[in-house]
Amino acid sequence: MAKTKLNVVLTRKLPDIVETRMSELFNVRLRYDDSPMSQTELANAMASCDVLIPTITDVIDQSLLARAGSKLRLIANYGAGFDHIDVKTAQQRGILVSNTPGVNSEDTADMAMCLMLAVTRRLREGLREMTTGNWTGWTPTALMGSRLGGKRLGILGMGRVGTAVARRARVFGMQIHYHNRRRVHAGLEEELEATYWESLDQMVARMDVISVNCPHTPATFHLLNARRLKLAKPSVVIVNTSRGEVIDQNALTRMLRERKIAGAGLDVFERGHEINPRIRKLNNVVLLPHIGSATLEGRIEMGEKVMINIKTFEDGHRPPDLVLPSMI
Repeated sequence: MAKTKLNVVLTRKLPDIVETRMSELFNVRLRYDDSPMSQTELANAMASCDVLIPTITDVIDQSLLARAGSKLRLIANYGAGFDHIDVKTAQQRGILVSNTPGVNSEDTADMAMCLMLAVTRRLREGLREMTTGNWTGWTPTALMGSRLGGKRLGILGMGRVGTAVARRARVFGMQIHYHNRRRVHAGLEEELEATYWESLDQMVARMDVISVNCPHTPATFHLLNARRLKLAKPSVVIVNTSRGEVIDQNALTRMLRERKIAGAGLDVFERGHEINPRIRKLNNVVLLPHIGSATLEGRIEMGEKVMINIKTFEDGHRPPDLVLPSMI
């Protein structure tokens, strides 16, 4: 007798190749409308499926989990970040949560370097001159930026992405500094010639570029708050490809406008797609629509990890990328 397939619901449209393979393995309900589900749609999905595959746009909180049906046994998140899921409540209700760590580290590190270059070399202003037709030709003093070589890079969060950023920055001749919950092993420090700062305040005050690469947790919310941002040099450039909530966006906007911070490259924002309109107008800021991990290869690998987690669960084993409350 054929084994009954798990009922799986996708909350967003995924690459065709991922959806096709999932449809072969499971009884999948696809999301043809590429927009976030409403809370009612999410509740209905969670009441009817064995496995939910959400994304960062789906806030699965305590109240929503209370409406989940008894069938729901696994939330297989399509993405590494899981701050949008109440993992503790899910565990209390007997629902496992998995994610896709490590898949997008290289892509996100590429984007961090892209933003560093874009801000320090004033790409936004250069592109505007070209697209508006205002460029009148080369001059020796036009749009002078600064080089990355020789600059001190402070990495906030030396995990997979932070380490990948450090390796790239070394190639550009940057000096690597970092702050982390735990000091990395000596071999990695030696490879990167990295300096560890136990005090984030002291590191922030000395850096030329700061790259935010830590997850959003209660402990990292507004880690770069107004007080800490004021410690930075006026010439500092801040890049964030991790989570917007790590930086106080209003404080950052104010200091960028006052030129107390030289520039910023942001791929993520504190309130999702709701961005302070004042920061949009600044020439010393490069804004991107959360595309740090947006490569076809990365999206496919994320899907593969999701399927491995579901298949392992289906076979009666612990998903390899299980998220636990202790990880928060």
